Amino acid sequence: MIQNSSESSILKTLKTVFGFQAFRPNQEAIIRNILEGRDVFAVMPTGGGKSLCYQLPATLMHGTAIVISPLISLMKDQVDAAVENGIDAAFMNSSMNADEVSDVYRMLQYNKIKLLYIAPERFAMPHFLERLKTTAVSLFAIDEAHCVSEWGHDFRPDYLGLSLIPKMFPDVPIAAFTATATQRVQEDIIQRIGLRRPHIVRASFNRPNLFYQVKAKSKVDSQILEFLRDHPGESGIIYRTTRDSVTETADFLKSKGIAALPYHAGLSAEERNRNQEAFNRDEAQVIVATIAFGMGIDKSNVRFVIHADLPKNIEGYYQETGRAGRDGEPAHCLLFFGKGDIPKIRYFINAITDDRERFIASEKLKQTVGFASHNVCRRKQLLGFFGEEYLHDNCGACDICSGTVEQIDITTDAQIIMSAISRTGQRFGIGHIIDIVTGADTKRIRELRHNEVKTYGAGKDRDKKYWRSIVDELIAQEALMQEGDPYPVLKITQKGSDILFGKEKITALRKEEVKPKAARDRGEAEGYDEALFERLRNVRKRMAEAQQLPPYIIFSDKTLHEICRRFPSTLSDMRKISGVGDAKLERYGGDFIREIGRYLDENHGMSIPKGDFDS
Repeated sequence: MIQNSSESSILKTLKTVFGFQAFRPNQEAIIRNILEGRDVFAVMPTGGGKSLCYQLPATLMHGTAIVISPLISLMKDQVDAAVENGIDAAFMNSSMNADEVSDVYRMLQYNKIKLLYIAPERFAMPHFLERLKTTAVSLFAIDEAHCVSEWGHDFRPDYLGLSLIPKMFPDVPIAAFTATATQRVQEDIIQRIGLRRPHIVRASFNRPNLFYQVKAKSKVDSQILEFLRDHPGESGIIYRTTRDSVTETADFLKSKGIAALPYHAGLSAEERNRNQEAFNRDEAQVIVATIAFGMGIDKSNVRFVIHADLPKNIEGYYQETGRAGRDGEPAHCLLFFGKGDIPKIRYFINAITDDRERFIASEKLKQTVGFASHNVCRRKQLLGFFGEEYLHDNCGACDICSGTVEQIDITTDAQIIMSAISRTGQRFGIGHIIDIVTGADTKRIRELRHNEVKTYGAGKDRDKKYWRSIVDELIAQEALMQEGDPYPVLKITQKGSDILFGKEKITALRKEEVKPKAARDRGEAEGYDEALFERLRNVRKRMAEAQQLPPYIIFSDKTLHEICRRFPSTLSDMRKISGVGDAKLERYGGDFIREIGRYLDENHGMSIPKGDFDS
């Protein structure tokens, strides 16, 4: 099965085919286990280099690696990226005619394909399986493996058929990959597919290059526009919950001169594909989409992801934000949070007929609300959800940690809220308790004689928004809990009781708003020549258009940034840039070096690094 898995051949392939000098964490162990014929299960964050983990062994093994990927719209880009690296790759899906499918089968028969991308539905076809039995299969790679688990956030019944693989191909290794899996989902995936004593990798969920920010939602389209004007020319995704809001936001941004396109299930397949293609090729700056967009998206230079509405669950939020910064360069994740989003999601949850499913969805919503409303390091919260402890006090890359934060004592105000809860029997929800504290004159308060409660009107010097923030903070710090659906009431915990009776104090963080770093400031801050970067982006775009490829497939932004830091002047220099393998060096190296030379000629006396390529 394995042609050559020696130390030298693995490292040589890494450098000559993929253009990398060293492995990222976990990659080498995964590759070696696959080459030894062992199953692998890997939870790796988006941008962690999953594709290399199966593409590299596929180039060294005899036969064809079958890659099962959920979205056929992305297969062409995945294949184009492999071909650009000099790997024989193809896809087979429902968009192809009979002659095109026959051509792929012919290449399979003569062992002309190293990577074949298919959808899970294709694997379930008896005819395909019969043909596959006569093919030399090197390995199976299952992408987005969480789709096989009903405990995951994106269960797909078609994935269940993949349990046939170990039965029909007992000697072929299986490598299953996902970026989002709790421990429970991980165990479910391994059991459902039938992985055989797999080598398990549970990489850190931390994406250090992502900046997480939550802002109060108010006139969200205008807020989005303000953000985009601070990020001119950068590619990004804006997620909205409904088709109507996608259309409204896209139209609003277009009216303000932003190259924005919509994407949702109500558009024709042709229009969706056309809009996605325009975004991939940097012809549109922004795609405004429902969560129907983006699973497995390969575009590496997404510099921001905006959630204009509250996500339904943390797994989805993590995966969607993970589409930013796949190239490892800095990217921004902004969530606009308004309490008005909660009842909209709860409406759909309440429509779920299965009791267990409805309970799970409700719990997931609570977790998302907690993430958005707690004044706790965003990164620490996200990692904690996946069972990973973040050991640093300050991540330096979220609004909580990078803002100016001070601790304020809220004990007295907490006691006012909890006194109102206690004196009304712990039987009422947030809105009614706040009405009592602010001295609201409502019919319900008069009927229940809650205007006679001692704390009635005790907080009338503050508005309802302030008292809502105190309640949110008490829930976040587990001094209060909410109980019951669909109209939860407030209950005082043991910790809350200690605060109420003066045995314990409680503080909250007050932070200044963080202004997102403008794109124009980034080049200098990150040490690359931004003027040269813009010129090389144009070179890349011309090449991409000539070959009908997305620009990031030629070279990623990360590779261009390194070029703009190191100024390679020869092909030998260019070869030492990360992401430049032999095939790309031969195809594109000369054009980029000539453009760098022209730039330096036009900027006499410019200081550039010396001796950087001598090592």
